[in-house]
Amino acid sequence: MRNAVPQEIEITKINESKISQVDFENLAFGKVFTDHMFICDYVNGEWQTPKIVPYGPLTLDPSARVFHYGQAVFEGMKAYKDDQGDTFLFRPDENFKRINKSAERLAMPEFPEEYFFDGLNTLLKLDDQWIKSGFGNSLYIRPFVIATQPSVSASEADEYRFMIICSPAQSYYSGDVSVLVAEKFSRSASGGFGYAKAAGNYAGQFYPTKLAKEQGYQQIIWTDSNTHEYVEEAGTMNVFFRINDTLLTAPVSDRILDGITRKSLIALAEKQGYNVEVRPIKVSEVVDAFNNGSLKEIFGAGTAAVVSPVKAFGYKGEHYELEKQENSYASYFKKSLMDIQYNKAEDSFGWRTKV
Repeated sequence: MRNAVPQEIEITKINESKISQVDFENLAFGKVFTDHMFICDYVNGEWQTPKIVPYGPLTLDPSARVFHYGQAVFEGMKAYKDDQGDTFLFRPDENFKRINKSAERLAMPEFPEEYFFDGLNTLLKLDDQWIKSGFGNSLYIRPFVIATQPSVSASEADEYRFMIICSPAQSYYSGDVSVLVAEKFSRSASGGFGYAKAAGNYAGQFYPTKLAKEQGYQQIIWTDSNTHEYVEEAGTMNVFFRINDTLLTAPVSDRILDGITRKSLIALAEKQGYNVEVRPIKVSEVVDAFNNGSLKEIFGAGTAAVVSPVKAFGYKGEHYELEKQENSYASYFKKSLMDIQYNKAEDSFGWRTKV
């Protein structure tokens, strides 16, 4: 991360911080935002002068194409503060690469690397007091791009807005979750844009998840769109299965998000000598493993939740309760990853980046 504030960024500071109004002991995820936000517009084929301004509402034309054709992509990142008061990001280069990969799939312009990192670095330093020390505390960072050109003609826009907003966070999920294996609905399809962090991917999940909640489940394990025989993701996370002492997860594809937490857990597990298999996994294999006692754990992995254990799953009208594991893989990998993120352990991978 660069330390100097670039001359290109125009900064307008708030008159008075709202931080004194925030109860940091009782934060609802994603509902409280810091004092400032980063904005950069794309007009006439060029990204304009980036700005940092007080957090507040936007004014957009009702015909802005994001409202009509869904050109919107985003990222999820976190900043962590250690016990000495230093702030770190976790693999931010991966977020930068992925948001541009997502943008390309939706015919949106690539955002410059210098603007991304200088803007993020400056914003985090400006709102540093919002980043609290303490294991589990973090600042959730949401970069996103939307199509702002006023027009309802069905084609890609010529004007866009790149933004970064930040929200202080604690744990995303409280406790273990129950999931329902999808038999009808799909998160994405081959040839689509499931690998992109596009807004529409998430909008399409809400209705099936609503139906699952009516049956007593919190999330869905998504299956492939062709046969619904293979597991792919869990809710908004990548998903792992522990069968005996082997850790299994599905390979990424044009349907499955290349999760940064996912690839980090795989690297951690392999370095520690765990047996890891990245391959297609049938739902029937998971059910058989449960029935013969070899299915030990299921857990989701993502930026917001880090690692979210699954206590039960439903499939074809049957409910399967997993036994609580002593010294679970989920708790071990979560602590190992967070120790790196919070500067409590050596980072032999070079993932931690100081702000």
